[in-house]
Amino acid sequence: MPPVKPMLAKPVARIPPGMRYEAKWDGFRSIVFRDGAEVELGSRTGKPLTRYFPELVAALRERVPPRCVLDGEIVIAREGRLDFDALTERIHPADSRVRTLAARTPASFVAFDLLALQDESLLDVPLTDRRALLERALRGVTPPVHVAPATTDIEVARRWFEQYEGAGLDGVIAKPPGLRYLPDQRAMFKIKHERTADVVVAGYRLHKSGPVVGSLLLGLYDEDGRLQHVGVSAAFPMRRRAELIEELGPLVMEDVAGHPWAAWSDEAAHASARLPGAPSRWSGGKDLSWVPLRPERVAEVAYDHMEKGQRFRHTARFRRWRPDRTAESCTYAQLQEPVRYDLAEILGSPPP
Repeated sequence: MPPVKPMLAKPVARIPPGMRYEAKWDGFRSIVFRDGAEVELGSRTGKPLTRYFPELVAALRERVPPRCVLDGEIVIAREGRLDFDALTERIHPADSRVRTLAARTPASFVAFDLLALQDESLLDVPLTDRRALLERALRGVTPPVHVAPATTDIEVARRWFEQYEGAGLDGVIAKPPGLRYLPDQRAMFKIKHERTADVVVAGYRLHKSGPVVGSLLLGLYDEDGRLQHVGVSAAFPMRRRAELIEELGPLVMEDVAGHPWAAWSDEAAHASARLPGAPSRWSGGKDLSWVPLRPERVAEVAYDHMEKGQRFRHTARFRRWRPDRTAESCTYAQLQEPVRYDLAEILGSPPP
């Protein structure tokens, strides 16, 4: 019975041998519960996603066994690749808006584990056997429900790691073959793409605990010479957060006037969604105030991939300062783009 929290993965640098491998999908992780006509979509936190994906509820009711619990990912594909932005738009309070988007950008469900079937819990069943049961239970399933491709061949996994990024996927997941299903435990392994970029540190937000740096606000110059907000870097030990206050002190601007992001307080400017003060349905009541810095300091950060080529998909990881780089040299031109790969080639191919 819901809620059940999904089993998680811990990051590793390389694809480990002797595992069962799958692509890492870039969507909303979801546990699907079906009991006859009842279908519920649980989230990673255990809260229901059901109301946001009515078209998926109907499809699952038609295509999966009458009583089962599935682990998988809710994704939206557009023009042959995953579109995470379109997915986030679905989390909307207005039912009319949800149904409009359900028709315009319908979601799919990619199943990669089976937690229960009929009256039997499969949590203590080894992964290899759960996978066989999943393939049998969903044999012949049709879109928008899919079974995630899986392999035990590490060379195939390495090829997937290189190719699938072009379809918007996030890397590779490695699972021990005998692994039981362990909710909310990091028992699997994830190998994600990582690149580096030199970015302008143009501001920071304070940490919720006090007067230390919570996150650095990062920017890149576009082809028109405008500094665009591309994301944040936020994972620092507490001692380092205090040190950053001292290091960045000489760059603090007393007045935001003259800063490239001075327009953040203009509600109309938020339509671009690329300003650090822009509110969203994700921010809720969070304090979005920030401290402007003269855009002179350059940092090297690591990132996995970009959303629509405009901003970092996840929080960037600070690597080092780059005193040898000028802020004006930090442009979008330095970013690497993956070779395009059609998502249909992934979901339409049988497991090796």
